[in-house]
Amino acid sequence: MEPGGLEWLLVPMRQLVSWGAAGAMVFGGVVPYIPQYRDIRRTQNAEGFSTYVCLVLLVANILRILFWFGRRFESPLLWQSIIMIITMLLMLKLCTEIRVSNELNVKRRSFAAADSKDEEIKAPPKRSYLDFDLNYFWHWSKFTDYVQCVLTFTGVTGYITYLWLDSSLFVETLGFLAVFTEAMLGVPQLYRNYQNRSTEGMSIKMVLMWTSGDTFKTVYFILNQAPFQFSICGLLQVFVDIAILLQVYLYSHYPQKPVSHAAHPASTKAL
Repeated sequence: MEPGGLEWLLVPMRQLVSWGAAGAMVFGGVVPYIPQYRDIRRTQNAEGFSTYVCLVLLVANILRILFWFGRRFESPLLWQSIIMIITMLLMLKLCTEIRVSNELNVKRRSFAAADSKDEEIKAPPKRSYLDFDLNYFWHWSKFTDYVQCVLTFTGVTGYITYLWLDSSLFVETLGFLAVFTEAMLGVPQLYRNYQNRSTEGMSIKMVLMWTSGDTFKTVYFILNQAPFQFSICGLLQVFVDIAILLQVYLYSHYPQKPVSHAAHPASTKAL
């Protein structure tokens, strides 16, 4: 058979592989959060998941979408950001509803100032429109407050991006901030494990999912010649995942001296 005789078969196979890789890129990042979502919903307990994970991923993916307007990269990477934003909003909604339902006699906190019908403010004192009390930032009582915060951040950064879109330095910096923010997602988990000298409560399957997913993502960046920021920060993210895997191995095979700390299960990258 002539070498070109198999071309009719190889071309569609290459196309299928390309589509499969693109699909894995778009949806692969949210897969680890599906069992997490189901577990939280089943147990009605969100203590093992930090909503600051949602904050980091929302910021990172909003910045990545804005970066796309300045430097068009592959569509699967853009859709990945959109899917991740939707996923994080769903996680936030579930966690907020469960946390508020489990809290009794706790003063309600909000991103925007409460209106005159709020029963907790009988005689409203002088206050700004936005509640930027750092002690309660990202710990509000309604999902709509998180949406308002995300929309505000998107509006402000979108306007700044529009003004500076012609500056290549700004665009490249924006892209770096987007992927670097996401790459640092596992660092707080790494530090907390180091402080506790333990990875108790962590799921080895979850860590392996992080590592395999981030490795695939980084290889995808390199092979598809994505902007250099993606590849560099992807490699950094893989190194962090490998470091957490090493912690799991060391602390399970060579237990450290117990350190008094509150048990806090960590089933996902947490801040």
